[in-house]
Amino acid sequence: MNRMENKVAIVTGGGSGIGKASAIRLANEGAKISIIEANEVRAKETVEEINQNGGQAAYFIADISQEEQISTSIKQSNDKWRKTDTVFANAGILGTISPIEYFPSKDWVKTIHNNLIGVFETVKHSIPYMKEKGGSITVTSSVSGNRQFAQQGFSAYSTSKAAIAAFAKMAALELAQYKIRVNAICPGITETNIFDSMKQSDKLEEIHFPIDIPQNAVPLKMEPGHPEEVANLLLFLASDEASHVTGTEVFVDGAETLVKG
Repeated sequence: MNRMENKVAIVTGGGSGIGKASAIRLANEGAKISIIEANEVRAKETVEEINQNGGQAAYFIADISQEEQISTSIKQSNDKWRKTDTVFANAGILGTISPIEYFPSKDWVKTIHNNLIGVFETVKHSIPYMKEKGGSITVTSSVSGNRQFAQQGFSAYSTSKAAIAAFAKMAALELAQYKIRVNAICPGITETNIFDSMKQSDKLEEIHFPIDIPQNAVPLKMEPGHPEEVANLLLFLASDEASHVTGTEVFVDGAETLVKG
């Protein structure tokens, strides 16, 4: 217990799924939590749960793809807690899935803007509050775009997640001079509400792969992962126990992509 005592953590997308589970996990280990979330109802629920269980949390409303909003929220967090020790750049969308031939360009760009540029803006505007004393930044990438490419219509999502993993490595090297560690978590299929953000093309059935891809194979336990299992990994990467870990991708998928990759 208290592995995050006296630390302040920012969690984007902390109103649900992996973000919520991670915020609660960090709070249970003593961190003060700032939830940055576009959905105020969800953000408030997470904060109330943390505070009712003896933790300390606050929320700030922002669309991470809008630079002014994310910049303001990170500043507000730092003003409240007087420091920033760890950042979990987690918020993102699944977006449109479609054959490339029929993929509306505006929908493709929307996914890239939300997922990739949102992470970039979160990291960029956190640096001034972390560079003096160091800390940790963790980004949510995915098995999609890193180990797994056989998902019908996922070209925008997978591209965004591959780019996030590459960005984490560039950031890790650049920010090492400030003792800021940067790592990428790559979850496999996980029980979250991300599919609520999915828009499916009516042309999707036109995508055919030359081999059969198992859809539900997770060798370790034959079921999707849980947000709390990803949160356990995030806790380790955010804590001082991972003091020599930076610039790496860590997969948490129950060996799913060893079969489906």
